[in-house]
Amino acid sequence: MGVEEILAIILRTIFYYFLVVIIFRMMGKREVGELSLLDIVVYIMIAEVAVLTIADLELSFTYGLIPMILLMIIQWLTAWVSLKSPLFRAWFEGKPSIIIAQGKIDENEMKKNRFNFDDLLQQLREHGTESINDVAYAILEPSGKLSILEKNQQNVQPVIDGLVLPLIVDGRIQEKALTHLAKDQNWVIEEVRDRGFHSVEEISFCSIDVNNEWYIDKKNEKQ
Repeated sequence: MGVEEILAIILRTIFYYFLVVIIFRMMGKREVGELSLLDIVVYIMIAEVAVLTIADLELSFTYGLIPMILLMIIQWLTAWVSLKSPLFRAWFEGKPSIIIAQGKIDENEMKKNRFNFDDLLQQLREHGTESINDVAYAILEPSGKLSILEKNQQNVQPVIDGLVLPLIVDGRIQEKALTHLAKDQNWVIEEVRDRGFHSVEEISFCSIDVNNEWYIDKKNEKQ
């Protein structure tokens, strides 16, 4: 390998390093543990294109630049569609799954998510939880991280501090949350009307926590 080839590799490496950093920054700030499946696929493909173009000096810079920009546009478009469509978002990014509810393990949810007891115990240890008996709720996030809410030791009944159930997302009532609460759509509609909203369609996000405290955000509300 001659000096010119070495210099070309160095220049390409520096160029694609800064290009990949810029593209990742433009795609949004997210921690590695919070990346969705779609993000991971795009990031891997961009990295592979960069490596291929650096290694093969016969390929022009545009050979790597065009697919990288195309992948960035795809990521933008899918992020926009995901924001507008809960079904698309749920399919591509996944939904949180309740693994433990009121101290009871849901084996069916574990099987659906290919989450075994070794995984469960490992994440409990990482969280600092000594026993499953101490857990009121354990929620498997789309990122694969287990969010653990422990029982209040001062009460016999499990008390969860901070567990939030989304009732309305993008103007759509979340049936899974209603099932968990043993409520129906009419209940949500009446509760929303009592709080000054004419319909669920005008609500961007609505949630309820274990203390029966409601959070409602109106669509396109000016600050």
